[in-house]
Amino acid sequence: MDSGPRRRSCSSGGRSRPPETRGRHVIEVREVGQRVDGGRRTLRDVSLTIGAGELVAIMGASGAGKTTLLDAIAGVRPPAEGEVRYAGGGGSLGYVPQDDIVHKELPLRRTLRYAAGLRLPAGTPPEDAEKAVDDVLDALALTARAGQRVGRLSGGERKRASIAVELLTRPRVFFLDEPTSGLDPATAADLMRLLRGLADAGTTVVMTTHHPPDVAVCDRVAVLAPDGRLAFYGPPEEALQEFGATAVDEIYLRLAGGAQADWENRFRRPGGEGTAPGPGVGALRQWALLTRRNLDLLAGNRLTLAVLAGSPLMVLAMFAVLFRPGAFAPESPSPSATVMILFWIAFGGFFFGLTYGLLQICTELPVLRRERLTGLRIGPYVLAKAAVLLPLLAVVDALMLGVLRGLDRLPPMGWRTYGELFATLLLCSVAALALGLLVSAAVTDPAQATMALPMLCFPQVLFVGAILPVPVMAAPGRWLSCAMSNRWAFEGLGHSLGVDRLWASGRSPLGPPLLASYGATFSRSVAADWAILAGFAALFLAGTAAVLARRTRRPAEDASRETAGTPPNTGISS
Repeated sequence: MDSGPRRRSCSSGGRSRPPETRGRHVIEVREVGQRVDGGRRTLRDVSLTIGAGELVAIMGASGAGKTTLLDAIAGVRPPAEGEVRYAGGGGSLGYVPQDDIVHKELPLRRTLRYAAGLRLPAGTPPEDAEKAVDDVLDALALTARAGQRVGRLSGGERKRASIAVELLTRPRVFFLDEPTSGLDPATAADLMRLLRGLADAGTTVVMTTHHPPDVAVCDRVAVLAPDGRLAFYGPPEEALQEFGATAVDEIYLRLAGGAQADWENRFRRPGGEGTAPGPGVGALRQWALLTRRNLDLLAGNRLTLAVLAGSPLMVLAMFAVLFRPGAFAPESPSPSATVMILFWIAFGGFFFGLTYGLLQICTELPVLRRERLTGLRIGPYVLAKAAVLLPLLAVVDALMLGVLRGLDRLPPMGWRTYGELFATLLLCSVAALALGLLVSAAVTDPAQATMALPMLCFPQVLFVGAILPVPVMAAPGRWLSCAMSNRWAFEGLGHSLGVDRLWASGRSPLGPPLLASYGATFSRSVAADWAILAGFAALFLAGTAAVLARRTRRPAEDASRETAGTPPNTGISS
């Protein structure tokens, strides 16, 4: 074989495509190269053209760069070298990664309804959105499974469900990463017939594969050599001739040493082009949809609900066993007990907020990446997480205060005082929730989030000022305590309950000396503590949005998106 790849600009092998799309190139890849961390090259000078309505397979040995090339063409990760150009304006892209990127807790139809709400143009009538859902369910032979939870579908059905999410917008160009991976031969063949029908209906389909039978139904195949160079690009039958092979699987050796009948009518678009997208769904609408979806996801996961409800009850039970009643009695206060009660109330609010937020994002980051390609905004996504969990935290915080008061672990005081306590505790929980969301956005999997829990909790115990008052800490400890959101909740609770006056007026001999060690800790206005806690919450939420924007960055969210001929959200040239 000679050093350069063989590229042939031939027909699609006689396959049926809409006449108006034949011979038109919609994607042009020019000398694309890619590098991974450390500078190692994974693609080298790849050039090819893809015609409208073609089904193209990218194949090669493991590590040859199949997914890297697909991501470069799709705009998921723009190339380090060269460029990708799209011809024609309008239309949308669909991208299905190798994993099944759908929420498994919801029924299939409800999953598609939420996807339609996020993807279809603003102002789409509900009946049109429902028809789009019905169409893709019917086209993918999933109607009978519409009420089934996605997690209970078979592997092939989940793969079709992932495809269904993207087909809601009838994309002009469709990218799939190893769509037949893990499927049995019959299911894989059905899926390839489906993709063949989609291409015949006018959609350009580009996929990676390591399954030789997939290549037979494609118009063209791009063969990558182990070093990331393009070894061949052209019809499958000519690939066999090029490599002197009698079957596709022999090509690897050479390199090493049910669509339905009405698919075309169902998904054909005038002129073979994707429908020009209407105005995207607004931020408020996205927030409302995501909030409802998060509620559904929460309600559909009984284990999560049990943990969210059970952990506060366990903590309250421990509080009741740990502390004696009457610690705040004016005639004989118990300074050490009041300090610990205040601290553990504050820490309880912090702990609940942190644990509620810690697993919210890392478990669905692949879903978020996919939805970002369709125009999802980060702000509504983050705020929707907070909107669902905030009422739960409010109930838990109110319950904690109510139970402790009922058990005489807190003093009898007016509604105004308890209103202040509740506001302080809720702000503490919100700040911790925002911190949990930030960490969840930064880690890569739930195991890392779980490992981060003690590292986040220990400083909030040591540097809050309960075990050791802030005024008597070493200078570095005093500075570090300022960064502990739990400190300001602890001090705000103490101010509202007037512990400085309680200790000074009580007959306990420990009162005045202990009060002296705390200095002016509890003398600050509670409104100042609220402002600091709110600032922590805003800072952590902004940090969460910034981290997610970086990790799910749509390659060009700049003027190039408006350039005629460049598909939305790809960041590639036109």
